[in-house]
Amino acid sequence: DLSAREFGLAEEFLRHPDQVLSREQLLSRVWGFDFDPGSNVVDVYVRYLRAKFGPERIETVRGMGYRLR
Repeated sequence: DLSAREFGLAEEFLRHPDQVLSREQLLSRVWGFDFDPGSNVVDVYVRYLRAKFGPERIETVRGMGYRLR
């Protein structure tokens, strides 16, 4: 089962497969405008999704963001 935020994050990755999405893009699209740009909330939720879908599915692109493979 996915939480609402996990679902929203997974949906963003599925809408943009093989495209690198920055933390800022994910924050604004999933969390809306009420977010702290210095927050690690995206990293935390990516970790949750990796635990559920497998670590190989979501790739970290250093200095850029994340990509669904």
